[in-house]
Amino acid sequence: MSSSNPTSASKGDEGAVIEAPAADTTATDAAALESSAPVRTVDPRLLVREEGLKGYLEEFKRKMRSGDLGSIPVILGLILIWGIFQGVTGSFLNPDNLTNITLYIAGPGLMAVGIVFVLLLGEIDLSVGSVAGTTAAISAVLSVQHGVSAGLAMVIAIATAIVMGAVHGFFFAKIGVPAFVVTLAGLLSWSGLQQWVLGTTGTINNPPDGLIVHLDNYFFSDIAAAYGVALVGVLLYLGGALLDAKRRREAGLTARPTAEIAVRTAVLAVIAFAAAYTLNQDRGLPLALVVFLGIVVIGDWVLRRTAYGRQIFAVGGSVEAARRAGINVPWVRISVFMISAAMAALGGLFIASQAGAADKALGGGNVLMNAIAAAVIGGTSLFGGRGKTWSALLGILVIQSIIQGLNLEGIDTSIQYMITGAVLLAAVVLDSVSRRTQKASGRG
Repeated sequence: MSSSNPTSASKGDEGAVIEAPAADTTATDAAALESSAPVRTVDPRLLVREEGLKGYLEEFKRKMRSGDLGSIPVILGLILIWGIFQGVTGSFLNPDNLTNITLYIAGPGLMAVGIVFVLLLGEIDLSVGSVAGTTAAISAVLSVQHGVSAGLAMVIAIATAIVMGAVHGFFFAKIGVPAFVVTLAGLLSWSGLQQWVLGTTGTINNPPDGLIVHLDNYFFSDIAAAYGVALVGVLLYLGGALLDAKRRREAGLTARPTAEIAVRTAVLAVIAFAAAYTLNQDRGLPLALVVFLGIVVIGDWVLRRTAYGRQIFAVGGSVEAARRAGINVPWVRISVFMISAAMAALGGLFIASQAGAADKALGGGNVLMNAIAAAVIGGTSLFGGRGKTWSALLGILVIQSIIQGLNLEGIDTSIQYMITGAVLLAAVVLDSVSRRTQKASGRG
């Protein structure tokens, strides 16, 4: 017997068609539209900051538990080093000594910037010392013995170094030779080229009025120069932070609170203007420091704000994943070694300026180790995928502060090497422990 309701049928009736009454689809359509709307992505790290001081403390604890230490250890270490040497010597924080530190860090610091790019790939470049020496030799020979203008000689020398880096990158990226072996061969080969270029004399003094001499010996003595650079740096940071926050809000993302931007800018302003005041108490703003900081800032922008920089991090994180994402892995690898060689060349010119000459010893000794140590001590991982150009600045500040403090106390060079080696080992151990902690917390 069929049901009296024409829109339904009994469960027992085989073949009966069950019809549902027409329903209002407005609510259903609204729910579907709501589910298909873009979901606002929220960065939990920024969300917790909106809770005020408590949120920042919780975020700091989370980072410590997960091994995300950032630059905190090296900054604390630098403060400790300066405090100890000031207490021991009584003159470490004098303006003249701090100015000398800014001069000494330029050469190896620039080389360390190039090392940062290579380490981000999880590789190493052992040739930077010999590339630096060869560059200085080529520049000196061209300008002194062949009458080439100092500026053009420097350009030719740096271009030659870039070719050297391209050779390293080609054998590594295209042929498959390990970077360690390729750059070790480069260390030996370019050292030989350096000695051949210099000839039997082995030393060529820089022209007294040439551009190379001024690289490490020129100061902007007007006090407005140091304060102007400090002001420009602070304003650039503030403008960049506000613009980034605006873009995030327009994209529907949680942005860094304005109050936090103000606090960060104020801290940077205190550091920048204190540094400017200190430099003005001595000889003024060194050109070497301006160039070094400029390269660090440009390198940081390239790594954090460009597609090329993101490709470097991607290749350093996983070569296979980067290749599947369509990244030209060989080109990224080759270009990174070209950048490393260019930075080594520029650093070599600053070292030659400081020494007053290009000789067979330039780029030897502990130059290579200090450049690598600076990048690692500053926080760039030896395992690839994590680091920034500011690591070069922080790391070389630590190394040169130790050297300068021990020099003030008249400590033997052998002790300096041992202490620097211990600091490097501590940095690598910290990096390894940090990575292990991050993996254990699911963030590695």
